[in-house]
Amino acid sequence: MTDHLLQLHGDVLAAMRRGPRNFAKLAFVLAEDEEPADTDQGGFRDRVTAAGAGDELTALWHRTLTGWDLAEQADWSTAAPRTDERRADAYDRLGFDTTLRKVLDHAVPVFREPGPTIISTTPTWWYSRDTAAVRSFYWSAYEQLLRRKGWSDAAVAGLDEASHAVVERLADPTRPDAYGARGLVVGYVQSGKTANFTGVTAKAIDAGYRLVIVLGGTLNLLRGQTQRRLDMELIGQENILRGADPADPEALIGVDYQDDEDWPEKFVSHQGRPSVLGAFDIERLTTRDDDYKSLATGIRALEFDKQIRTQPLYAPDNLHRAAARVMVVKKNKSVLSKLIKDLKKIGGPLLSEIPTLIIDDESDQASVNTTDPKKWEEGKVTRTAINGQISQLLGLLPRAQYVGYTATPFANVFVDPGDGDDIFPRDFLISLPRPTGYMGVQDFHDLDRTDESAVGNAERAHVRGIYDDAHGDRLAEALDAFILTGALKLYRASHDPSLESHFRHHTMLVHESVRMAEHAALALRISSIWHQAAYTGPEGHARLEALFTSDFQPFADDGLPTPASYGELRPYVSRARQLINSGGTPVLVVNGDTERDYDQPDLDFDRTPNVWKILVGGTKLSRGFTVEGLTVTYYRRRTQQADTLMQMGRWFGFRPGYRDLVRLYIGRAEPAGRTRTVDLYEAFEAICRDEETFRAQLTRYATLVDGKPQVTPAQIPPLVSQHLSWLKPSARNKMFNAELVEIRSPGEWVEPTAYPTAPADLRHNVEVWRPVLDLLGADSVTLRRDAIAGGDGFEAQIGTLGHEELLKVLCDLRWSVPSEFSPHLESLLSAGEGGEGIDDWLVILPRQTSSRRVEASVLGSVPLSLAHRSRRRGDLFGAIGEPKHREAALRIARANRAEGLSGDKAPESFARERRGVVVLYPVVEEKPPTVSPAGDIAPEHLVMAFGLVAPRSSTATQKNLVRFRTVDSTRKDSAIIERGAGVS
Repeated sequence: MTDHLLQLHGDVLAAMRRGPRNFAKLAFVLAEDEEPADTDQGGFRDRVTAAGAGDELTALWHRTLTGWDLAEQADWSTAAPRTDERRADAYDRLGFDTTLRKVLDHAVPVFREPGPTIISTTPTWWYSRDTAAVRSFYWSAYEQLLRRKGWSDAAVAGLDEASHAVVERLADPTRPDAYGARGLVVGYVQSGKTANFTGVTAKAIDAGYRLVIVLGGTLNLLRGQTQRRLDMELIGQENILRGADPADPEALIGVDYQDDEDWPEKFVSHQGRPSVLGAFDIERLTTRDDDYKSLATGIRALEFDKQIRTQPLYAPDNLHRAAARVMVVKKNKSVLSKLIKDLKKIGGPLLSEIPTLIIDDESDQASVNTTDPKKWEEGKVTRTAINGQISQLLGLLPRAQYVGYTATPFANVFVDPGDGDDIFPRDFLISLPRPTGYMGVQDFHDLDRTDESAVGNAERAHVRGIYDDAHGDRLAEALDAFILTGALKLYRASHDPSLESHFRHHTMLVHESVRMAEHAALALRISSIWHQAAYTGPEGHARLEALFTSDFQPFADDGLPTPASYGELRPYVSRARQLINSGGTPVLVVNGDTERDYDQPDLDFDRTPNVWKILVGGTKLSRGFTVEGLTVTYYRRRTQQADTLMQMGRWFGFRPGYRDLVRLYIGRAEPAGRTRTVDLYEAFEAICRDEETFRAQLTRYATLVDGKPQVTPAQIPPLVSQHLSWLKPSARNKMFNAELVEIRSPGEWVEPTAYPTAPADLRHNVEVWRPVLDLLGADSVTLRRDAIAGGDGFEAQIGTLGHEELLKVLCDLRWSVPSEFSPHLESLLSAGEGGEGIDDWLVILPRQTSSRRVEASVLGSVPLSLAHRSRRRGDLFGAIGEPKHREAALRIARANRAEGLSGDKAPESFARERRGVVVLYPVVEEKPPTVSPAGDIAPEHLVMAFGLVAPRSSTATQKNLVRFRTVDSTRKDSAIIERGAGVS
C-alpha cells in the first residue's frame, strides 16, 4: 500500500535543497490533486504523535531537521547551529504552527552535541551545500549504507558536516591555476577516523577529484583493511566486478572478495554501473591482496577520456564525465618508489591536469621527517625515505591536496613544521568531536581528581593497578577477568539477540615489553597459567564467582542483561573457554616487524567468524592495528619516558553492549632506571590532560571575530609548545615564526602548573604572596559550587585585593616554564584596552575541615590548610584546583547585578561586575609534609599555587582571545623561519 503522506513529504523536502521553505505552498505545487488533503498540518501532527519506532515519515523529518540543525553555513538563518533559535527559524520558514512544532521537538530534539573545531585560513566556499547536493552519487550511496548499518540520523548528519568541512577547504578541482591545499584532521584513538576519510573521499570524488591515493599504514594487513573498507562502503560491487557477470563462476576468476563471507551482501550496490546511471565509474589501481605494483595498463591507466580534447581534464565538461581512479598504498619505500617512477613516465603535462586527493592515514607514523638535524649537511635537509617520497608525490602532482589523519593534536607534524612545507597543515586543522558512545580518556581517568589518596569513579570502575605487592602481578586475575567477561557477553547475547553482533570478537591485549624475544616467553607463561586455571573445575568456578561478585556486579550497567548471581552465569563459562581455546591455543603473538606475524588466520577480524584470543605484542600491535572486541588490557611496558597516546591508547574505542566490562590492568610502579619507578597510569593521564585542554583551547579560538580567524594553522606550533615546553623546531637554525604573546580568558578558569623546584625560588614566591595572606578575614565563610541549597560547599577565608596590587604579585613570581603563564599575565596587564577593565580581585583561601587535614603557618602567617599535589610530568603539576572551588569561583566572576543567584546569597554578595577571583592553594609535595612542632612549615617546602578567573569586563566582546607576534611579517603563512629573520 502506497504511503501517500510519506511520498508527498519526500517530494517536498527534496525540493528544499537550499534550506527550509513554506511547506504548504510547495506541497500544493507538487501534489497531484487540485486540492490536496495531505498538506493539512493536523494529519501530519497526528501521524508523528502516534508514530512508533521505525516510522519512515518521522525518520525522514529526523534526518531533515537534524541536518538543518547542524549546518555550519545556512543562508536562511543567522542563528548559530545546534540551537533552539536555528530550529525556530526553520519552523518559521516552513510555516508550522505552535502545536506541530512541539510535536516535532518531542520526536526530534535539537541536536546539541559539539561539531568539529576548525582552524583555517579563509576558505573559498566553492563547495557549497547546493554544489554538494547536485553532485552526490557516491556520498548518497555511502550515507544510505551507514543508515542500513544502524547509524543514527545525528551520527550521519555529524559525519556529513565534518566531511563537508574538509572538502570545502580543498582547492576547487576546476580552478584554472593549480593549488595544493595541506590539512590535518585530528580524531580520537579508534574513534572512526576511517569513516570520516571515506566520507571525504566520496564527496571529493563527486566534486571532481579524479585520482585518490590513500596511504594506508605500514603493513599489508593494515593496507588491506583500508582497501576492503573503501571497496565495501564506497567503491561498491559494480566497480569491483567491472561488468563481470556475478552469476558466471568463470567470469569471477581473479575478482576480489569471492572468499569473503560479507560478499556481496554487505558491499554497497549502486544498482548498476554508475557510468550507465549517469554518474561515473571508479577504477581500482590496487586490490585487497595486491598493493601497488605498477600501473596495470601502463601509462594508459592515468589517461582520462576527454569530451573536449582541446580543453584540460579539469575543465568541467571533461572532469565530470571522467572515471575516477583510487589506490590504497602501503607506506613502504619500495612501493612508493614504483608509484613515483610510473608517474614520472607519464610526465608533467598530463599530471598537472589531474585533481588529486592524497589521504595519509596515521599521518604521524612514517610520514614525518625524523632524521637528526645535527647530522644534516649545512643548508640541506636530509629526509627519511617516506617523508621524501610524499614530498616527491606532491611535487609531481601540482593539483594534489594532502590531508593527514591522526589521533593526537600534538602530532609530530608540529614538531618541525618547516621541514619542507610539504605536509605541514598550512591551510586547515580540523579537530573532530568525541563521538557519541565512544569510550575515551574521561572513562578511565578522573581528570578533576586532586586528592591522590582517593580513587575516582572512572578508575574504580575500569582500572586495576599493578604494584607487584601482595596481589602479585595480577596476570592470572586479568586472565580470569577475560574469560569472565566472555561468559558475560554470551549471557547477554542469549538474553538480547540484538547484542550478538557486537560480541563477534572478544580479545585481551597483553603489552609488557618491546623485546620480541620476551613475547614468546610471555606467551608460554600465559598459556601455562591458562591451562592450570581449572576454569571448569570447583576451584576455578570459586575464583570466578569471587571476581564476579567483587569486581563486575557492582559496576554492571543496569540497562544490559546481567545475571543476579554467578550460578546463572556458570553455564556460559565453558562455552567462553571453548571459543578462546579454538585453534589449539588461547594466545597469539603479534610483535610485527614482519608481515607473517599479522598474516594469521586467527587474527583476521574480517574473514574469521570469531576472534576470541589473548594477543601478546609490542609497539606494532599498538599502532594503527584495530583490536576488535578488546575488553581486557594488561599493560606494563617498561619505559624510560611516558608513552605517547598512539602507543598506549588501545583500550579506547567503541564498546557497545560491554563498556561496563572493560578492564585495564596497568603498572603503577614500573622500574625506570636503578632507583626510579614510573606510574604508567599517571604518565598517560598527564598526556591526556594536556590534549583535552588543548582541544578545548582550539574550540575557543575557532570562533571567527569580524569574519576573520583568531588563529591560523601557522600559529598552532607555539600553542602546542605552551603545553609541551620542550617542543621546538628540530633544526638549530630555525625558529617559530609566530610568537604567542597573549591569551585572554574572560570568565574562564586559568590554572598555571609550571611552578619552580629550586628552594630559593619557592621561598621567593611565598614571600611575594605573604602580604596577601594578611588581607584575608579571620572568620571563615561557606561557599557553594552551585545554587542548590545544601549542595557541595566548602569553608574559606576571603579578602579583596586591588588589580594593580595583584599584578605586582603576579609579575614578581618565578616559574619553571615562564612561557606557560606569560600569555595569561599579558592579558591581565592589558585589561581595559577595549574593555571595561578590572577593579579588584576576591582572594579565596579554601580551608579543609576533615579530621585528616594538615595546617601550618609560613613566615608568621595564620595557619593555612595544606593541599597535597604531585608533579605529573617534569616540573608540571597535574590538576591543582578542586572542582567545587572552581565552580564557586566561576559563579562569582561570571555573576553580575542582573543575574540573581537564588538559593545562595554568599556568591552574589561577593560578586562585582569588574571583579575577578583568585583561589590560593598552599601546596606541599611531601606526604606527610614537614611541619615543625610549633606548627610552621619552611617556605622552601611550600608551593604557592593558584587559579584565577578574570571578569568578563576584562576583554571587549568582539576581540580576539589570543594574540601572536609575527617575527617575519613578509612570511605570515610560514610556521618556521630562519633564525635572525626580519622582525615585524
